[in-house]
Amino acid sequence: MKALTAAEMREVDRLTTERHGVPSLQLMENAGKHIANAVQQMLDGNPNKRAAIFCGKGNNGGDGLVAARLLKEDKSGVDFAPTVFLFGSPEELRGDVAENLSRWVKSSGEIIQVKDSASLEAAWPKIASAYAVVDALLGTGLRGPAAGLIAEAITRLNKLSKNATLARPAFILAVDIPSGLPSDGQPAEGPVLFAHQTVTFTAPKIGQLLSAQAGCCGHLEVRQIGSPAALVEEVGQSSARWAEPEEFASLPLVRAADSHKGTYGHVLLLAGSLGKSGAAILAGRAALRSGAGLVTIATPESVQSIIAAGQPEYMTEPLKATKSGVLSLRSLVDGTFGELEEGKSVLAIGPGLGTHRQTQEFIRTIVTQTELPVVLDADGLNAFAGEAETLRKRKTKFLAITPHPGEMARLLGVSIKEVQADRVKAARESARKWNAHVILKGFHTLIASPTGDLFVNTTGNAGLAKGGSGDVLTGLLAALTAQFGTQDWHSVLSLGVYLHGSAAEISAQTPELSGVLAQEVVQNIPSARGRLIRELQRA
Repeated sequence: MKALTAAEMREVDRLTTERHGVPSLQLMENAGKHIANAVQQMLDGNPNKRAAIFCGKGNNGGDGLVAARLLKEDKSGVDFAPTVFLFGSPEELRGDVAENLSRWVKSSGEIIQVKDSASLEAAWPKIASAYAVVDALLGTGLRGPAAGLIAEAITRLNKLSKNATLARPAFILAVDIPSGLPSDGQPAEGPVLFAHQTVTFTAPKIGQLLSAQAGCCGHLEVRQIGSPAALVEEVGQSSARWAEPEEFASLPLVRAADSHKGTYGHVLLLAGSLGKSGAAILAGRAALRSGAGLVTIATPESVQSIIAAGQPEYMTEPLKATKSGVLSLRSLVDGTFGELEEGKSVLAIGPGLGTHRQTQEFIRTIVTQTELPVVLDADGLNAFAGEAETLRKRKTKFLAITPHPGEMARLLGVSIKEVQADRVKAARESARKWNAHVILKGFHTLIASPTGDLFVNTTGNAGLAKGGSGDVLTGLLAALTAQFGTQDWHSVLSLGVYLHGSAAEISAQTPELSGVLAQEVVQNIPSARGRLIRELQRA
């Protein structure tokens, strides 16, 4: 799905009404229903059912008013106790927003007007006692910085949601976009609300995916309110696409009943060294759990027995090792590795190989000479630090690199800060220059193709911030390449990143993510694929 600017979103809304006869009031009702559902899920099982709903004077505030009314009228028997804090006076509201204020009042809804700092201070005890705070202050139509009373409210809410002295922080739910965050990706000029979750409508906005402050959205969800998907494709001009289930609908995710192991390819994984055998094991397990028919791990002979014991379903092949237990060039000279490439579908290089001089020369030689599709990660990338221009001088037509910001900085010869300052530029220009697919990992991982196409992935969580996560991704990408080939490799690679993040989400059994392990992510890859299939079947 394409990401939209604020102007493009307004055009989609207009065309939805003019061409398809969906009234703007109905679009607002549908949006508010999604917000109410999100609040209900947020408060499920929590004894504190109080919800503070901050409403501005624009359509964003109208969405909040609908949500408040639907929560108040909820028939489940649960009292969600919604309170509306209106930033402005009722007389200032117009059109659909005024109509929804009238509906809220008719349902005996409470309004607390916030007109100045004094009234905000007076209302604060009631706000602070709520578990859920709904941000419906400023929407995608924001021009300039959040200022005045709303800026004051944003600052106070940010302190409330992060206050470590509280028994629990307030949970902030943003309606469409966190207040103060520009929709089109430019830096915010004023304060931005730090939301835990954002429910946006119809399509993601550029700023939610690609802004340096996109993290303010927290967990981003896109909900449909009545606009046809074709309108998003028609109106949107960006080449940036959100990686969501429909993007992968054309891939054969469900296995045929008459398939066999030869149907799903053979992954060759070059990984491991003395002290880093776990990286090879994780990558191998991930390749198996991701559906590869066969997996072979080529590894230094010094650690072959350790890696072979790590998982019975993959095969291992020993390569000559140096005295320090890393890859030796002798396996190139005697042709051992060349023989291993025969009959393989894809070659993944990097996890746990180390940075010994001979190992790095081995890696550079293999990448430039092989004709197999290559997934290059970790120490495979480090072998090209300062020599990234040689990535283009290769026989294989298909190369995917998976750097985190530090590895990307080493490849480009710049600082991490420079990479992070414009991640899109770093990914796109590198993909073009090296004629490779670049997967720039991090919050909202980017998948850039040599032709300039860009996927932005939003699955995943902070549980992936741990050693081994990248090794899992390497095995996953290699396995999907073995199964689906390279005809639409951009989508296949994006699917891998999507499933990796989804598996991490499934692995998070509690809100506390610090204990999530890479091996748990591996175990949940099949569940992530199953969840994707179910979502596509419901669509």
